[in-house]
Amino acid sequence: MSLRLSVLDQSPIPEGSSGAEALHNSLDLARHAEALGYHRYWVAEHHGAVMLACTSPEVLIPAIASVTSSIRVGSGGVMLPHYSPLKVAESFSMLSGLFPGRIDLALGRAAGTDPFTSRALQRDRRQPPPDDFPQQFAELLAYLDDAFPAGHQFERLAVLPGRPERPEPWLLGSSPQSGLWASQAGLPYAFADFINPTGAQVATRYRHQFLPTTTRREPYVIVAAAVICGESDADAERLASSARMAFIRLHQGVLIAIPRPETALPYLAEHASAAAALSARRRFIVGAPGTVRLALDALAREYRADEVMIVTITHDHTDRLRSYELLAEAFSST
Repeated sequence: MSLRLSVLDQSPIPEGSSGAEALHNSLDLARHAEALGYHRYWVAEHHGAVMLACTSPEVLIPAIASVTSSIRVGSGGVMLPHYSPLKVAESFSMLSGLFPGRIDLALGRAAGTDPFTSRALQRDRRQPPPDDFPQQFAELLAYLDDAFPAGHQFERLAVLPGRPERPEPWLLGSSPQSGLWASQAGLPYAFADFINPTGAQVATRYRHQFLPTTTRREPYVIVAAAVICGESDADAERLASSARMAFIRLHQGVLIAIPRPETALPYLAEHASAAAALSARRRFIVGAPGTVRLALDALAREYRADEVMIVTITHDHTDRLRSYELLAEAFSST
């Protein structure tokens, strides 16, 4: 592939299917992606979502790594405010020991859910959790790098179970603050364009402010994009209707499984203003292989991205497989 491509999998649950089937579809897609030459395969973390089965990256990652052999596998991402930094460090150290040289630990600050579900995830519900992500983040990196200062209270806990292997830490984001943290820590950075399609300036600032470390000398940017590739532009638009309807309903506070195009197309026609509002705040790249390639090349230039990560949601699993296949073929052709 002329542009390095990767996969972000949210394990969509189609209408009429189940979460268990969605998880098995993720294993199938991972095998497919590796065979097609995709570089890495990340799984998301979302909670309380009827349309997504991806609640626990640390559970799904080893299953995917076990059915593949070379593709990098990781979290896209672990929502750190829900967890103890030590527990995350230990879990991903174990994964790195089991699958050396293949594990990515991408971290996010967002809750990955609504406030009600976020409260249910808390161990102590007597008060809101502190907004202390920078401190959590620094502690986690200190465990991974065995970098606590001498005499620190947690110094001895940095002897992690998967040593000498280590996951590669990343920072995820969709706002300027995440880019600043990534640059200060000297980490590779992944920007969620499918959440906020105005991140090119964030990526530029990240590159300019990047501080080299012993483990990474140069900045590295992934841009993550929502993409649906079909046999034709019209076919792709039909397939994309399912995700568009699901996200419109989500923004309206209604959780649904991924609907069939036969359900979604009439809904979008009836709710044209809501569809237009969705398109204004979320970028979908939809079309035939040639159409999508041109758009992704432009997106990569916009972000000066080293890699593009693709998230694809369709009702039918075979359509999702085919979308990634068409995309790989488009970028492998001369």
